Amino acid sequence: MLTRLTYKINHALERVFPEQRLFLRSEDGTRFIRLTPLAQCLGWTGSAAFVAWSIIATAVLLMDSIGSGNFRDQAARDQRLYEERLQILSTQRDARASEALAAQARFNLALAQISDMQSELLSSEDRRKELETGIGVIQSTLRRTMGERDEARRSVEAMLAAAKDEANGGQVIATGDATATLDFLTAALESTAAERDLMAASAVQAETFAQDMIYEQRLRDERNDQIFQQLEDAVTVSLEPLDKMFRASGVPVNTILDQVRRGYSGQGGPLTPLALSTKGGEPDPDSLRANAILTELDRMNLYRIAAQRMPFAQPVKSAFRFTSGFGMRWGRMHNGTDFAAPIGTPVYATADGVVISADWSSGYGRLIKIQHEFGIETRYAHLSAMSVRKGERVSRGQRIGDMGNSGRSTGPHLHYEVRVGGKAVNPMIYIKAANDVF
Repeated sequence: MLTRLTYKINHALERVFPEQRLFLRSEDGTRFIRLTPLAQCLGWTGSAAFVAWSIIATAVLLMDSIGSGNFRDQAARDQRLYEERLQILSTQRDARASEALAAQARFNLALAQISDMQSELLSSEDRRKELETGIGVIQSTLRRTMGERDEARRSVEAMLAAAKDEANGGQVIATGDATATLDFLTAALESTAAERDLMAASAVQAETFAQDMIYEQRLRDERNDQIFQQLEDAVTVSLEPLDKMFRASGVPVNTILDQVRRGYSGQGGPLTPLALSTKGGEPDPDSLRANAILTELDRMNLYRIAAQRMPFAQPVKSAFRFTSGFGMRWGRMHNGTDFAAPIGTPVYATADGVVISADWSSGYGRLIKIQHEFGIETRYAHLSAMSVRKGERVSRGQRIGDMGNSGRSTGPHLHYEVRVGGKAVNPMIYIKAANDVF
Protein backbone atom coordinates (compact mmCIF):
# COMPACT_ATOMS: atom_id res chain seq x y z
CA MET A 1 0.00 0.00 0.00
CA LEU A 2 2.82 2.42 0.91
CA THR A 3 4.77 1.43 -2.25
CA ARG A 4 1.74 2.04 -4.47
CA LEU A 5 1.15 5.49 -2.84
CA THR A 6 4.82 6.35 -3.31
CA TYR A 7 4.66 5.30 -6.93
CA LYS A 8 1.61 7.47 -7.57
CA ILE A 9 3.26 10.50 -5.94
CA ASN A 10 6.47 9.98 -7.98
CA HIS A 11 4.44 9.61 -11.16
CA ALA A 12 2.51 12.84 -10.40
CA LEU A 13 5.70 14.79 -9.66
CA GLU A 14 7.71 13.40 -12.58
CA ARG A 15 6.65 16.24 -14.91
CA VAL A 16 8.10 18.86 -12.55
CA PHE A 17 10.90 16.85 -11.00
CA PRO A 18 12.02 14.19 -13.49
CA GLU A 19 14.01 11.34 -12.04
CA GLN A 20 17.73 12.08 -11.74
CA ARG A 21 20.74 9.87 -11.27
CA LEU A 22 23.84 10.96 -9.39
CA PHE A 23 26.92 8.97 -10.56
CA LEU A 24 29.78 8.37 -8.12
CA ARG A 25 33.00 7.13 -9.72
CA SER A 26 35.74 5.42 -7.70
CA GLU A 27 38.76 3.16 -8.39
CA ASP A 28 36.61 0.09 -7.97
CA GLY A 29 33.90 1.18 -10.32
CA THR A 30 31.07 3.58 -10.95
CA ARG A 31 27.96 3.76 -8.80
CA PHE A 32 24.93 5.94 -9.01
CA ILE A 33 22.25 7.21 -6.67
CA ARG A 34 18.72 7.56 -8.05
CA LEU A 35 16.90 10.73 -7.02
CA THR A 36 13.20 10.14 -7.24
CA PRO A 37 10.74 13.00 -7.88
CA LEU A 38 9.48 12.71 -4.29
CA ALA A 39 13.01 13.01 -2.87
CA GLN A 40 13.72 15.99 -5.11
CA CYS A 41 10.42 17.63 -4.03
CA LEU A 42 11.21 17.10 -0.36
CA GLY A 43 14.73 18.50 -0.84
CA TRP A 44 13.51 21.57 -2.69
CA THR A 45 10.77 22.11 -0.10
CA GLY A 46 13.24 21.83 2.82
CA SER A 47 15.69 24.17 1.11
CA ALA A 48 12.96 26.71 0.40
CA ALA A 49 11.72 26.49 4.00
CA PHE A 50 15.27 27.01 5.31
CA VAL A 51 15.85 30.01 3.03
CA ALA A 52 12.48 31.54 4.05
CA TRP A 53 13.25 30.99 7.71
CA SER A 54 16.67 32.62 7.29
CA ILE A 55 15.11 35.64 5.58
CA ILE A 56 12.40 36.03 8.23
CA ALA A 57 14.88 35.58 11.13
CA THR A 58 17.24 38.13 9.59
CA ALA A 59 14.36 40.59 9.15
CA VAL A 60 13.22 40.05 12.73
CA LEU A 61 16.77 40.60 14.06
CA LEU A 62 17.12 43.78 12.00
CA MET A 63 13.75 45.11 13.17
CA ASP A 64 14.57 44.23 16.77
CA SER A 65 17.92 45.97 16.50
CA ILE A 66 16.31 49.06 15.01
CA GLY A 67 13.51 48.96 17.62
CA SER A 68 16.02 48.53 20.47
CA GLY A 69 17.91 51.55 19.23
CA ASN A 70 14.71 53.58 19.20
CA PHE A 71 13.78 52.34 22.68
CA ARG A 72 17.23 53.23 24.01
CA ASP A 73 16.98 56.69 22.48
CA GLN A 74 13.48 57.10 23.91
CA ALA A 75 14.68 55.89 27.32
CA ALA A 76 17.60 58.32 27.17
CA ARG A 77 15.25 61.19 26.26
CA ASP A 78 12.89 60.18 29.07
CA GLN A 79 15.82 60.02 31.48
CA ARG A 80 16.95 63.52 30.51
CA LEU A 81 13.38 64.77 30.77
CA TYR A 82 12.95 63.27 34.25
CA GLU A 83 16.32 64.65 35.37
CA GLU A 84 15.38 68.12 34.12
CA ARG A 85 12.00 67.86 35.86
CA LEU A 86 13.70 66.66 39.02
CA GLN A 87 16.12 69.59 38.85
CA ILE A 88 13.20 72.00 38.44
CA LEU A 89 11.40 70.41 41.41
CA SER A 90 14.58 70.59 43.46
CA THR A 91 14.98 74.28 42.60
CA GLN A 92 11.34 74.94 43.48
CA ARG A 93 11.74 73.03 46.73
CA ASP A 94 14.81 75.09 47.67
CA ALA A 95 12.92 78.27 46.82
CA ARG A 96 9.96 77.21 48.95
CA ALA A 97 12.32 76.30 51.78
CA SER A 98 13.92 79.76 51.57
CA GLU A 99 10.47 81.36 51.57
CA ALA A 100 9.50 79.27 54.57
CA LEU A 101 12.62 80.37 56.45
CA ALA A 102 11.92 84.00 55.53
CA ALA A 103 8.33 83.59 56.65
CA GLN A 104 9.51 82.08 59.93
CA ALA A 105 11.82 85.05 60.44
CA ARG A 106 8.93 87.42 59.72
CA PHE A 107 6.78 85.56 62.21
CA ASN A 108 9.47 85.79 64.89
CA LEU A 109 9.76 89.52 64.19
CA ALA A 110 5.98 89.81 64.34
CA LEU A 111 5.90 88.11 67.73
CA ALA A 112 8.57 90.47 69.03
CA GLN A 113 6.66 93.48 67.69
CA ILE A 114 3.43 92.22 69.23
CA SER A 115 5.20 91.85 72.56
CA ASP A 116 6.53 95.42 72.30
CA MET A 117 3.08 96.64 71.33
CA GLN A 118 1.57 94.90 74.33
CA SER A 119 4.13 96.57 76.61
CA GLU A 120 3.42 99.97 75.03
CA LEU A 121 -0.32 99.47 75.41
CA LEU A 122 0.09 98.60 79.09
CA SER A 123 2.34 101.61 79.72
CA SER A 124 -0.07 103.87 77.78
CA GLU A 125 -2.95 102.63 79.91
CA ASP A 126 -0.94 103.34 83.09
CA ARG A 127 -0.08 106.88 81.89
CA ARG A 128 -3.70 107.47 80.95
CA LYS A 129 -4.81 106.43 84.42
CA GLU A 130 -2.19 108.74 86.02
CA LEU A 131 -3.30 111.59 83.76
CA GLU A 132 -6.95 111.08 84.67
CA THR A 133 -6.04 111.04 88.36
CA GLY A 134 -3.94 114.24 88.03
CA ILE A 135 -6.64 116.04 86.10
CA GLY A 136 -9.21 115.01 88.72
CA VAL A 137 -7.01 116.33 91.55
CA ILE A 138 -6.42 119.59 89.67
CA GLN A 139 -10.12 120.03 89.00
CA SER A 140 -11.09 119.34 92.62
CA THR A 141 -8.40 121.75 93.88
CA LEU A 142 -9.54 124.39 91.41
CA ARG A 143 -13.16 123.99 92.50
CA ARG A 144 -12.16 124.23 96.19
CA THR A 145 -10.04 127.34 95.53
CA MET A 146 -12.78 129.04 93.56
CA GLY A 147 -15.23 128.24 96.34
CA GLU A 148 -12.89 129.74 98.94
CA ARG A 149 -12.44 132.82 96.73
CA ASP A 150 -16.18 133.30 96.36
CA GLU A 151 -16.62 132.77 100.10
CA ALA A 152 -13.95 135.40 100.87
CA ARG A 153 -15.52 137.84 98.42
CA ARG A 154 -18.94 137.40 100.02
CA SER A 155 -17.39 137.90 103.47
CA VAL A 156 -15.71 141.16 102.35
CA GLU A 157 -18.91 142.43 100.79
CA ALA A 158 -20.85 141.59 103.98
CA MET A 159 -18.29 143.35 106.18
CA LEU A 160 -18.28 146.42 103.94
CA ALA A 161 -22.07 146.54 104.01
CA ALA A 162 -22.09 146.22 107.81
CA ALA A 163 -19.47 148.97 108.11
CA LYS A 164 -21.51 151.22 105.87
CA ASP A 165 -24.68 150.57 107.91
CA GLU A 166 -22.87 151.30 111.12
CA ALA A 167 -21.47 154.55 109.70
CA ASN A 168 -24.94 155.63 108.63
CA GLY A 169 -26.23 154.81 112.14
CA GLY A 170 -23.83 157.25 113.75
CA GLN A 171 -21.56 154.71 115.25
CA VAL A 172 -17.86 155.38 115.04
CA ILE A 173 -15.51 152.54 114.08
CA ALA A 174 -12.00 152.73 115.09
CA THR A 175 -9.89 153.64 112.11
CA GLY A 176 -7.10 151.29 113.09
CA ASP A 177 -9.40 148.24 113.35
CA ALA A 178 -11.02 149.02 110.00
CA THR A 179 -7.64 149.40 108.32
CA ALA A 180 -6.38 146.11 109.77
CA THR A 181 -9.52 144.29 108.63
CA LEU A 182 -9.21 145.68 105.13
CA ASP A 183 -5.53 144.73 104.93
CA PHE A 184 -6.36 141.18 106.02
CA LEU A 185 -9.13 140.87 103.49
CA THR A 186 -6.95 142.32 100.73
CA ALA A 187 -4.16 139.85 101.51
CA ALA A 188 -6.65 136.98 101.54
CA LEU A 189 -8.04 138.06 98.20
CA GLU A 190 -4.55 138.41 96.70
CA SER A 191 -3.58 134.95 97.99
CA THR A 192 -6.79 133.49 96.64
CA ALA A 193 -6.25 135.18 93.28
CA ALA A 194 -2.64 133.92 93.11
CA GLU A 195 -3.76 130.37 93.97
CA ARG A 196 -6.51 130.68 91.39
CA ASP A 197 -4.02 131.81 88.72
CA LEU A 198 -1.71 128.91 89.70
CA MET A 199 -4.55 126.41 89.40
CA ALA A 200 -5.60 127.91 86.06
CA ALA A 201 -2.02 127.61 84.78
CA SER A 202 -1.88 124.00 86.02
CA ALA A 203 -5.19 123.29 84.29
CA VAL A 204 -3.85 124.76 81.02
CA GLN A 205 -0.66 122.71 81.38
CA ALA A 206 -2.69 119.57 82.08
CA GLU A 207 -4.88 120.25 79.05
CA THR A 208 -1.77 120.74 76.88
CA PHE A 209 -0.30 117.49 78.24
CA ALA A 210 -3.59 115.71 77.50
CA GLN A 211 -3.57 117.03 73.91
CA ASP A 212 0.02 115.81 73.48
CA MET A 213 -0.97 112.42 74.84
CA ILE A 214 -3.91 112.27 72.42
CA TYR A 215 -1.61 113.15 69.52
CA GLU A 216 0.96 110.54 70.58
CA GLN A 217 -1.82 107.98 70.92
CA ARG A 218 -3.03 108.80 67.43
CA LEU A 219 0.49 108.36 66.02
CA ARG A 220 0.85 105.10 67.92
CA ASP A 221 -2.48 103.89 66.55
CA GLU A 222 -1.39 104.66 62.99
CA ARG A 223 1.94 102.91 63.50
CA ASN A 224 0.20 99.93 65.07
CA ASP A 225 -2.23 99.80 62.14
CA GLN A 226 0.67 99.67 59.69
CA ILE A 227 2.37 96.94 61.70
CA PHE A 228 -0.85 94.95 61.94
CA GLN A 229 -1.41 95.33 58.20
CA GLN A 230 2.08 94.03 57.42
CA LEU A 231 1.65 91.13 59.82
CA GLU A 232 -1.75 90.23 58.39
CA ASP A 233 -0.37 90.30 54.83
CA ALA A 234 2.60 88.12 55.80
CA VAL A 235 0.36 85.61 57.55
CA THR A 236 -2.05 85.48 54.60
CA VAL A 237 0.75 84.95 52.06
CA SER A 238 2.28 82.17 54.15
CA LEU A 239 -0.98 80.40 55.01
CA GLU A 240 -2.46 80.23 51.51
CA PRO A 241 -0.06 77.54 50.14
CA LEU A 242 -0.42 75.51 53.35
CA ASP A 243 -4.22 75.65 53.16
CA LYS A 244 -4.07 74.61 49.52
CA MET A 245 -1.68 71.74 50.26
CA PHE A 246 -3.78 70.27 53.07
CA ARG A 247 -7.04 70.69 51.14
CA ALA A 248 -5.50 68.85 48.18
CA SER A 249 -4.47 65.94 50.43
CA GLY A 250 -8.11 64.85 50.71
CA VAL A 251 -8.03 64.58 54.52
CA PRO A 252 -10.42 66.95 56.41
CA VAL A 253 -8.28 69.92 57.45
CA ASN A 254 -10.20 70.68 60.65
CA THR A 255 -9.89 67.05 61.75
CA ILE A 256 -6.11 67.19 61.27
CA LEU A 257 -5.70 70.47 63.14
CA ASP A 258 -7.95 69.39 66.01
CA GLN A 259 -6.00 66.16 66.45
CA VAL A 260 -2.66 68.00 66.40
CA ARG A 261 -4.00 70.60 68.84
CA ARG A 262 -5.04 67.85 71.25
CA GLY A 263 -1.72 66.05 71.01
CA TYR A 264 1.04 68.60 71.54
CA SER A 265 4.09 66.62 72.61
CA GLY A 266 7.05 68.89 73.14
CA GLN A 267 6.92 70.41 69.67
CA GLY A 268 5.47 73.78 70.66
CA GLY A 269 2.11 74.74 72.10
CA PRO A 270 -0.65 77.07 71.10
CA LEU A 271 0.05 80.78 71.14
CA THR A 272 -1.61 82.52 74.10
CA PRO A 273 -3.98 85.37 73.11
CA LEU A 274 -3.40 88.85 74.48
CA ALA A 275 -5.35 89.50 77.68
CA LEU A 276 -5.77 93.21 78.56
CA SER A 277 -8.07 94.74 81.14
CA THR A 278 -11.27 96.04 79.55
CA LYS A 279 -13.02 97.10 82.80
CA GLY A 280 -16.06 95.08 81.83
CA GLY A 281 -16.30 96.59 78.32
CA GLU A 282 -15.63 95.22 74.85
CA PRO A 283 -11.99 94.50 73.82
CA ASP A 284 -10.33 97.25 71.81
CA PRO A 285 -9.77 96.72 68.04
CA ASP A 286 -5.97 96.38 68.42
CA SER A 287 -6.38 93.52 70.87
CA LEU A 288 -8.84 91.83 68.52
CA ARG A 289 -6.49 92.17 65.55
CA ALA A 290 -3.49 90.96 67.57
CA ASN A 291 -5.45 87.94 68.79
CA ALA A 292 -6.57 87.21 65.21
CA ILE A 293 -2.93 87.24 64.05
CA LEU A 294 -1.92 84.99 66.93
CA THR A 295 -4.72 82.61 65.96
CA GLU A 296 -3.42 82.44 62.39
CA LEU A 297 0.15 81.92 63.63
CA ASP A 298 -1.11 79.11 65.83
CA ARG A 299 -2.82 77.58 62.78
CA MET A 300 0.46 77.79 60.87
CA ASN A 301 2.28 76.11 63.75
CA LEU A 302 -0.29 73.30 63.66
CA TYR A 303 0.22 72.99 59.90
CA ARG A 304 3.99 72.70 60.45
CA ILE A 305 3.54 69.87 62.95
CA ALA A 306 0.96 68.08 60.79
CA ALA A 307 3.15 68.32 57.68
CA GLN A 308 5.87 66.32 59.47
CA ARG A 309 3.34 63.57 60.22
CA MET A 310 1.78 63.29 56.74
CA PRO A 311 3.51 61.77 53.65
CA PHE A 312 4.10 64.94 51.68
CA ALA A 313 7.74 64.09 50.91
CA GLN A 314 9.04 61.90 48.06
CA PRO A 315 10.45 58.45 48.94
CA VAL A 316 13.26 58.75 46.37
CA LYS A 317 15.59 61.75 46.24
CA SER A 318 18.08 60.48 43.64
CA ALA A 319 17.49 60.54 39.88
CA PHE A 320 14.52 58.32 38.97
CA ARG A 321 11.67 57.95 36.50
CA PHE A 322 8.00 57.17 37.00
CA THR A 323 7.13 53.86 35.34
CA SER A 324 3.60 53.12 36.57
CA GLY A 325 1.01 55.32 38.19
CA PHE A 326 -1.98 54.70 40.41
CA GLY A 327 -4.95 53.08 38.68
CA MET A 328 -5.90 50.18 36.43
CA ARG A 329 -2.98 48.37 34.74
CA TRP A 330 -3.30 45.27 32.54
CA GLY A 331 -6.85 44.76 33.79
CA ARG A 332 -5.86 44.89 37.48
CA MET A 333 -5.78 47.69 40.05
CA HIS A 334 -2.31 49.12 40.69
CA ASN A 335 -2.52 50.58 44.20
CA GLY A 336 0.65 52.68 44.17
CA THR A 337 3.23 54.60 42.16
CA ASP A 338 6.45 53.04 40.81
CA PHE A 339 9.81 54.86 40.94
CA ALA A 340 12.48 53.25 38.72
CA ALA A 341 16.19 53.66 39.52
CA PRO A 342 19.28 51.43 39.91
CA ILE A 343 19.40 48.75 42.59
CA GLY A 344 20.68 50.19 45.87
CA THR A 345 19.14 53.64 45.39
CA PRO A 346 18.26 54.96 48.90
CA VAL A 347 14.60 54.93 49.93
CA TYR A 348 13.40 57.41 52.58
CA ALA A 349 10.40 57.64 54.92
CA THR A 350 7.95 60.27 53.68
CA ALA A 351 6.67 61.22 57.17
CA ASP A 352 7.17 60.58 60.88
CA GLY A 353 5.74 57.27 62.01
CA VAL A 354 6.24 53.78 63.45
CA VAL A 355 7.35 50.71 61.46
CA ILE A 356 4.58 48.11 61.75
CA SER A 357 6.14 45.59 59.35
CA ALA A 358 9.57 44.99 57.77
CA ASP A 359 9.60 41.52 56.21
CA TRP A 360 9.14 39.46 53.03
CA SER A 361 5.60 39.62 51.62
CA SER A 362 5.01 37.33 48.59
CA GLY A 363 4.52 39.52 45.50
CA TYR A 364 5.75 42.67 47.29
CA GLY A 365 9.12 41.09 48.04
CA ARG A 366 10.90 42.93 50.85
CA LEU A 367 8.19 45.23 52.18
CA ILE A 368 8.23 47.99 54.83
CA LYS A 369 4.97 49.34 56.28
CA ILE A 370 4.97 52.58 58.32
CA GLN A 371 1.97 53.75 60.35
CA HIS A 372 1.53 57.52 60.52
CA GLU A 373 -0.99 59.67 62.32
CA PHE A 374 -4.49 60.49 61.03
CA GLY A 375 -4.97 56.83 59.98
CA ILE A 376 -2.36 57.06 57.19
CA GLU A 377 -0.07 54.14 56.26
CA THR A 378 2.75 54.05 53.68
CA ARG A 379 4.25 50.96 52.01
CA TYR A 380 7.65 50.52 50.33
CA ALA A 381 7.94 47.31 48.25
CA HIS A 382 10.48 45.34 46.12
CA LEU A 383 13.42 46.50 48.27
CA SER A 384 16.88 44.97 48.07
CA ALA A 385 17.69 45.82 51.71
CA MET A 386 15.82 47.11 54.78
CA SER A 387 17.44 49.41 57.38
CA VAL A 388 14.63 49.45 59.97
CA ARG A 389 12.83 46.88 62.11
CA LYS A 390 9.28 46.39 63.30
CA GLY A 391 8.36 48.74 66.17
CA GLU A 392 11.07 51.29 65.33
CA ARG A 393 10.06 54.96 65.20
CA VAL A 394 11.28 56.78 62.09
CA SER A 395 11.42 60.43 61.10
CA ARG A 396 10.59 62.11 57.83
CA GLY A 397 13.56 61.90 55.46
CA GLN A 398 15.17 58.98 57.34
CA ARG A 399 16.70 56.29 55.12
CA ILE A 400 14.76 53.05 55.63
CA GLY A 401 16.06 50.80 52.84
CA ASP A 402 17.43 50.39 49.31
CA MET A 403 15.62 49.99 46.01
CA GLY A 404 15.63 46.49 44.57
CA ASN A 405 13.91 43.90 42.39
CA SER A 406 12.54 41.46 44.96
CA GLY A 407 9.14 39.79 44.73
CA ARG A 408 6.98 39.93 41.61
CA SER A 409 8.86 42.61 39.72
CA THR A 410 10.00 43.13 36.11
CA GLY A 411 12.94 45.38 36.98
CA PRO A 412 14.56 47.47 39.73
CA HIS A 413 12.01 49.91 41.11
CA LEU A 414 10.19 51.04 44.27
CA HIS A 415 6.47 50.38 44.59
CA TYR A 416 5.17 53.14 46.90
CA GLU A 417 1.67 53.09 48.39
CA VAL A 418 -0.33 55.47 50.61
CA ARG A 419 -3.38 54.11 52.45
CA VAL A 420 -5.90 56.17 54.43
CA GLY A 421 -8.08 54.15 56.78
CA GLY A 422 -6.88 50.98 55.04
CA LYS A 423 -7.95 52.20 51.58
CA ALA A 424 -5.30 52.84 48.92
CA VAL A 425 -5.17 56.40 47.56
CA ASN A 426 -3.03 57.97 44.85
CA PRO A 427 0.37 58.90 46.40
CA MET A 428 0.76 61.69 43.82
CA ILE A 429 -2.04 63.58 45.58
CA TYR A 430 0.33 64.24 48.48
CA ILE A 431 3.48 64.67 46.38
CA LYS A 432 1.86 67.20 44.02
CA ALA A 433 0.16 69.00 46.90
CA ALA A 434 3.55 69.62 48.50
CA ASN A 435 5.21 70.95 45.33
CA ASP A 436 4.11 74.55 46.15
CA VAL A 437 5.43 74.39 49.72
CA PHE A 438 8.46 72.13 50.08
